[in-house]
Amino acid sequence: MSRPRLLKEGRYRVSNSSVRDSWEAQFGRRDPKIICIGLNYDDHAGESGMELPKAPLMFSKFANTLIGDGDAIVLPPNIGHVDAEAEMALVIGKTASHVSQDDAFDYIAGYTCANDVSARDAQFGDGQWFRGKGYDTFCPVGPRIVPASEFDPSDVRVQQRLNGETLQDSRTANLIFRLPKLIEYVSAVITLEPGDLILTGTPEGVGVFRDPKITLRPGDVVEIEIDGIGTLRNEVK
Repeated sequence: MSRPRLLKEGRYRVSNSSVRDSWEAQFGRRDPKIICIGLNYDDHAGESGMELPKAPLMFSKFANTLIGDGDAIVLPPNIGHVDAEAEMALVIGKTASHVSQDDAFDYIAGYTCANDVSARDAQFGDGQWFRGKGYDTFCPVGPRIVPASEFDPSDVRVQQRLNGETLQDSRTANLIFRLPKLIEYVSAVITLEPGDLILTGTPEGVGVFRDPKITLRPGDVVEIEIDGIGTLRNEVK
């Protein structure tokens, strides 16, 4: 069995507008698949008023959404309410199809911070999530990919701060569906390739379900921090 693609220079940095160049240099692809998992923390499902999923709830983003650490999240005109969502993302290291849970970790190259930026009016108004999740710049990742051999993803702290105020604070131990299950489930549907991302879900605390609601505005600074990976910072424009 082939090994996952090794990360160059240990911790591979992801920053600025070169993020897709970085992916091409590291994985030979500029346009990775971005698979997202919805409602994968029970507290977030609760605040959403949704039942707990019986299987991983998958949706996708395209590579046009990718930006790196320090890049700007650009709000389209008249977009309405926009949220940040703190997530741990895993990066696939080798081609994966119909992978068992027992073998799942063999296919992970590393881990990074991700922000599943979400236009809520579009997401909820459309009746499906394609437009609300798919705007340009709506998937910041970084600040680095930590190799799988150097990181234990089972119980790490995941936080979102907006202008220094903590909105989300949880741990990956609270995931409903753990990483082996996600890889097994996703790879049974689509073949995963080196560089593909799986965003593993966001915990409670997103702005749209707060009272009063909190929406991203130009000039805001969003930070996604995961212990052992670092802090992903992006200004909103």
